Amino acid sequence: MDTPLTIKRIHHVEFIVGNALQAAYFYRKTFGFNQTGYLGPETGHPGCASYVLEQDRIRLVFTTPLSHEDPRNVFLLLHSDGVKDISFEVDDVDASYQEAVRRGAASALAPKDLQDENGRVRVAAVRTFGDVIHTFVSTRGFKGSFLPGYHPTQVEGEDLGFTRIDHIVANVEDRQMDRWCDYYARVFGFHQFVSYDDKDISTEFSALRSKVMANETRNIKLPINEPAAGKNKSQIQEYIDFNYSAGVQHIALYTPDILTTVRKLRKNGINFLTIPKSYYDGVWDRVGDIKEDREQIRKHNILVDRDENGYLLQIFTKPVQNRPTLFLEVIQRAGCESFGKGNFKALFQSIELEQKRRGNL
Repeated sequence: MDTPLTIKRIHHVEFIVGNALQAAYFYRKTFGFNQTGYLGPETGHPGCASYVLEQDRIRLVFTTPLSHEDPRNVFLLLHSDGVKDISFEVDDVDASYQEAVRRGAASALAPKDLQDENGRVRVAAVRTFGDVIHTFVSTRGFKGSFLPGYHPTQVEGEDLGFTRIDHIVANVEDRQMDRWCDYYARVFGFHQFVSYDDKDISTEFSALRSKVMANETRNIKLPINEPAAGKNKSQIQEYIDFNYSAGVQHIALYTPDILTTVRKLRKNGINFLTIPKSYYDGVWDRVGDIKEDREQIRKHNILVDRDENGYLLQIFTKPVQNRPTLFLEVIQRAGCESFGKGNFKALFQSIELEQKRRGNL
């Protein structure tokens, strides 16, 4: 493995969407984000509209191209609403970009300055799986709230308790998982955190393989999934078919109180996957004691798992757009560092039920 690049954290995640105004409203009203910034024609940028949403250490950006000549329209045509950019904060954009390219990354944007009255920000970008990119950002000395060109706005959402991005999951084509894991090790210096094969993640009908890549400090974790052979179509293959390429499958948002967060999400209209009732017949023998109320866990269809360091609680939304592609995970950890291996079968059965309803199983 090459020496890790000095990637400090995820700076922001940018979505390309068909209607950024409505997307920002949806994430504010349902997931409790605050709208904190805006860039668009009214701020001197006639080509697009972008809204910045924040909750604690999470920052999401929703962008809509406004001109038919904008190449981001191709992203929308192929993928519909989805994640385009997982941006990394670094100390030295030029050095990070040049080293990433030297190690084999394809350039998406050569280093350039963004500037306004609040100062200068240096950015550059490289390509990764599908049409996703990683933008390197350095905001040292910049006095604005986000990036140059964005005007501060403050539209409050109801705080749902999310504090950080726990992990971001990529779906890639069959037999491409190892290629992309090697890419993250070679280019960024990430290491393999954990892996699961099709014996770990399978049902009677479908399966997948997954490896989790992480940066040196493990504050960026990137599980990479690929489909595995089964009787029917894997959820990963369904994603690939509708996304027309690899891409971001889901973003896991961490909360220290999953029961409160899920109650509020359900009240706000978010639909979650339904877990088979039989799941709870044996889960407590496997997991043991937890602090949270077992009946509330069952009532809200929350999954529970344990490793040698503790336990976790997790639940998954249904897709948050009409294509069965991107969804969100809500996760709470009590020492556990894994990703819910004991829940994989129940989760797959739930996803297969949704696939059957869509006619894609």
